[in-house]
Amino acid sequence: MSRMWGRVAEEILVPHRLVMIAVALGIVIWAALSMRWHWIPRYSDLALQGIWRTLWLLGLSCLIGFALAVPLGLAQAAGPRFLAVPARAFCTVIRGTPLLLQLWLIYFGLGSLFPQFPWIRESELWPYLRQAWPYALLTLSLSYAGYEGEVMRGAFRSVPGGQLEAARSMGMSRFAILRRIWLPQALQRALPTLGGETVLQMKATPLVATITVIDIYSVASRVRQDTFIIYEPLLLLALVYMVIAGLIALGFKVLERRFNRGLVV
Repeated sequence: MSRMWGRVAEEILVPHRLVMIAVALGIVIWAALSMRWHWIPRYSDLALQGIWRTLWLLGLSCLIGFALAVPLGLAQAAGPRFLAVPARAFCTVIRGTPLLLQLWLIYFGLGSLFPQFPWIRESELWPYLRQAWPYALLTLSLSYAGYEGEVMRGAFRSVPGGQLEAARSMGMSRFAILRRIWLPQALQRALPTLGGETVLQMKATPLVATITVIDIYSVASRVRQDTFIIYEPLLLLALVYMVIAGLIALGFKVLERRFNRGLVV
């Protein structure tokens, strides 16, 4: 644990990052002294709820999306045609259409379709299906899966075929090859891109506010509507997103180092 924190400190304590931290602190001090922040106590509870909802939507959608992306990438890289074609079509549709359009199609499509079936309205799932967040989570998960499916396709194909052939010649099963050789090396190659895509996923979460999901962006919008204070909520919102993005980037760097330990390519 101490070694990990030492490496984190090494990542932060470099000249250009220290300058950026100093500039950021200066801006924060200036903003704290010269701008209006009296509204924060009134909206603090709602803001904390919004941050929490943003974080768990981001985390769950990335986990579900990545779980879908691995088979999507594998199907395109080495699967039979009847699996590769649908996987490629799915990734093409997701990557070729705006996320806002996907969100509205799923929310106003499925969301208006489900109430027409009495067996759905009478089921235990109805209290959840009548809310907006399941549709937001589904849309974000499918979007992440579509983009990361392409990333994993390239990562799977980048693993040297000689290693896979050598494993087959040693009598390893297909599942053992995937678990011990193919997937670990594909993840090693994909992690830097996955980190960037996760940050982009975080930047896409404000779209859920368009279907009444209360995330941190919608809280900032409500502050503007109630108080007519424009810049301060936006600056605080930008700071929240920057902190989350920085933590994501730092987490993926630590993960890359720990994951690469013991893997020789």
